[in-house]
Amino acid sequence: MAAPSARCLWRALAPRCGWVLPGLEQRLAVPAALSPAAARPYAAAATTAKKDARRTRQEKVKEKPRPRRPPLMTKPVDDVYLTWLYRRPSYQLEQAVGMLKRFQELDFTHPKQFVYINVFLDMALQKKKKVDPFSSSVSLPYRFTDEVNKVLVFTENVQEAEVAREHGAAIVGGVELMKWILEDEIQADFYVAVPAIIPKLIPLRNKLKRKYPSTRRNSLGSDIPKMLQFFRECHEYTVQDENIIKTRIARLDMPTEHIIANLKTIIHDICTFKPSNFDPIVQRLVIRSSTSEGLLLNLDGILPQVEKAEEKEEENAADEDQQKPVQESVST
Repeated sequence: MAAPSARCLWRALAPRCGWVLPGLEQRLAVPAALSPAAARPYAAAATTAKKDARRTRQEKVKEKPRPRRPPLMTKPVDDVYLTWLYRRPSYQLEQAVGMLKRFQELDFTHPKQFVYINVFLDMALQKKKKVDPFSSSVSLPYRFTDEVNKVLVFTENVQEAEVAREHGAAIVGGVELMKWILEDEIQADFYVAVPAIIPKLIPLRNKLKRKYPSTRRNSLGSDIPKMLQFFRECHEYTVQDENIIKTRIARLDMPTEHIIANLKTIIHDICTFKPSNFDPIVQRLVIRSSTSEGLLLNLDGILPQVEKAEEKEEENAADEDQQKPVQESVST
């Protein structure tokens, strides 16, 4: 019984006398608040180790070279092959048109279906500048539709109004038409105007945007018959999705040379929207009909031939060098 009484006496006297066993004070002391890292030191260490391991794996993946894709083959040997393993074949323009006509005969499709082109553009200029998306109208050498565009003529002159009506204007009038145009009561495919009325049409600038009459688009002038003849029969195209033009150019039953002439007319007009000292604006050109697949065209002979200024200077210098000995021999 001595041992239990001694233990009770120790518990009673130890706090008063300051008797503390070694290490007991640290065990009895409880901090006010413990951080998660201090409370779970092993978990914090494990998290750090995982992060280091993940970082090491990412560095190894970056250092590991990516497998190179084998180069595409040029021409398949067998009749059946995987198309994505071979380069897309390109065709000469005359050959491609002939293939479209042959597809129509084999598929028994409509012979007068439309022919389309998809033009992929390079709009980049120097530094970060680029060509803004544009629209344009051209007069094709061979018309392929009987559709006539609806043209509105702005003029306040009675005689000019009569001339406009005689040459096929759909709507003729002055500033009184502005209210109806702003309210979408009157719409037209093209708008032309004479110079005398253009200062009064400024409120329509934001409404008409690219169709607003201007000398650059040949829709502002005094020759009303000429403007009407062009805009009633012209072909319009527009840049879509910032760098693609999709437009029809002919009918498949037209002679091959007529289809080619229409295509080159549109391509040459597109090339005028980028300075010739940059890379050609036309990067890829695909032709198709309404029911056929698209055929990639070889651009040789389609794009306009533009000689660089440096080449011209070199040619001129060479011509001068050749002419000098001849002149010297004549003078002697």
